[in-house]
Amino acid sequence: MAEHPHAALIRRGYEAFSAGDLDALADLMTSDVTHHVPGTHPLSGDHKGIKAVLDYYVQLAVQTNGTLRVELQNLLVDGRGHVVSVTRVSAERGGRKLDQMDSIVFRIVGDKVTDLDECVEDIDATNEFFA
Repeated sequence: MAEHPHAALIRRGYEAFSAGDLDALADLMTSDVTHHVPGTHPLSGDHKGIKAVLDYYVQLAVQTNGTLRVELQNLLVDGRGHVVSVTRVSAERGGRKLDQMDSIVFRIVGDKVTDLDECVEDIDATNEFFA
């Protein structure tokens, strides 16, 4: 059975993210895309527009000195423009380690991502890690 086109789109996004290919990521998003990041740490909040979203991804790499790893575990689709990813996220920063499950609910219109709602396994650990 062939992979659903929305799942394939998100899989390409994770591959581009892991490769640090910002141009490929930008091609998958609408110009007004928003990535909602939970928590109270300096990187949390709503990153609106392609530039802000890509800047957030760059900051993830900078703040973790390139140690951030996102391992895609599963993709779930509803066939109506939503994809949920399940990932394991690990990173090191300032002598601290982060290793937890993460999920993003993607909203897709046409063939582009318009919205990303991120959820984390342990929001307190995430806040402490990025504080």
